[in-house]
Amino acid sequence: MSFLQDPSIFTMGMWSIGAGALGAAALALFLANTDMFLSKPQKAALEYLEDIDLKTLEKESRTFKAKELWEKSGAVIMAVRRPGCLLCREEAMELSSLKPKLDELGIPLYAVVKEQVRNEVRDFQPYFKGDIFLDEKKKFYGPQRRKMVYMGLVRLGVWYNIFRAWNGGFSGNLDGEGFILGGVFVMGPGKQGILLEHREKEFGDKVNPLSVLEAVRKIKPQTPTSEKK
Repeated sequence: MSFLQDPSIFTMGMWSIGAGALGAAALALFLANTDMFLSKPQKAALEYLEDIDLKTLEKESRTFKAKELWEKSGAVIMAVRRPGCLLCREEAMELSSLKPKLDELGIPLYAVVKEQVRNEVRDFQPYFKGDIFLDEKKKFYGPQRRKMVYMGLVRLGVWYNIFRAWNGGFSGNLDGEGFILGGVFVMGPGKQGILLEHREKEFGDKVNPLSVLEAVRKIKPQTPTSEKK
């Protein structure tokens, strides 16, 4: 039992425990910043998206099938994670910068939100230059809903995205549900299908506007029924 009387052995033991704990923490931080533990998105089928029920945001709301948004001319649709989030506002502003080009091509820009919390949608509208609809069942965030909760606090990419948006003059709040990840879709008219499906992998993982334009240019105009005959 002489080792109990040797303080150097006790000190070495404590250092070993401390080093082990530090090494474990470093490994956990490293793994949290890889995509190893991120849930993989499940691709949405056209039929799945077509059948989603959406609501208008007027006082007397109207419920309609989502396919109405794109069946005639195609559309660009943003599934907003949280309207009050500065990162979502940043992405909305970037998509809105494409509006003149989209208008020129005859392609509408839309957004869907999961909920109406106080004035969140109204406060989001200055950042988004398109119509906004309510997806109460959160179908646009599926078929498999993916969440990011505490992992978002230790991912360096998330902090970089927050700093980028903040440095760009964006601000936000913490109102509403913000853990279910969003995305952006480019839809072709009729049965042309999904031309772009961007799924947010972490907070602030925004779509590349150039990818949106590239997908939009693939949209084939619908041939009127009379011309088909």
